[in-house]
Amino acid sequence: MIRDKKHFSLGLVLLISFFAVLFWIFTPTFGDGQNGLQFADDMFNKLSKGSSYFIPKVAEKNEKANGTNFDVAVKVDKPEVAESAAMLLTHAGAEVVVNGLELSIKGDLGKVLTSAIEDADAMFHNDGAKVVEKYGYSDGDAILAKFRGEQTADSHAKGEKILASSWWQVLSKMDKRLQLDKKTGEAKMVSDVLKKAVEPGYNYYGIEAKSVSENAVVMTGILVFYVFYTLWFGFAVFYIFEGLGLAMTKGAKAEH
Repeated sequence: MIRDKKHFSLGLVLLISFFAVLFWIFTPTFGDGQNGLQFADDMFNKLSKGSSYFIPKVAEKNEKANGTNFDVAVKVDKPEVAESAAMLLTHAGAEVVVNGLELSIKGDLGKVLTSAIEDADAMFHNDGAKVVEKYGYSDGDAILAKFRGEQTADSHAKGEKILASSWWQVLSKMDKRLQLDKKTGEAKMVSDVLKKAVEPGYNYYGIEAKSVSENAVVMTGILVFYVFYTLWFGFAVFYIFEGLGLAMTKGAKAEH
């Protein structure tokens, strides 16, 4: 039963308009056929990429690893990963023996990580062709045909991403193996390349980097709208409840 028609009506208007705006947000009217959520997500991904380029510093730091020999055995999850990882490592000058899912690897850690950094940098700059050509392939489709396998995740839309994923998988296994072998210095080098080069290169591939300072107005507008829109819904519910006579009241203090 409505007890306060004024506040109930105000709350109802706010709630209806809230959902009207929500409907508009989900329409593809925000450029390139995107809806509002996709536009905001894409914008923040671009801004995030613009402030996540640490690869040059990683490459400079990795120079200390040159001449550091390593010898590890790691096990990957799939045969196609073992095959593609072996190709990457061999091209980087390492000696690799593949036995099913297990790879026995030895070589110069600095050279291996340098090759991984080069590929990550090309991926970060959306130059997948450079990565593909480095290993003697004409295009990403040729890599897909050779290394995809039936179990490869659908997210690997392009062949160069398969190679980037193989770098991530073999280096992450090497990192764990080196830690178990108490070679913390070498493990730290591998971990830094993984987190600050290989992962950003893979995750930001295909995304255009944008500067936060050059897009401050758009970014601020999105954040302000988010706060305002949240309050919009909150006041709508508050006024409807108040109109129905459901309100918070301070309880009487119990006396002892």
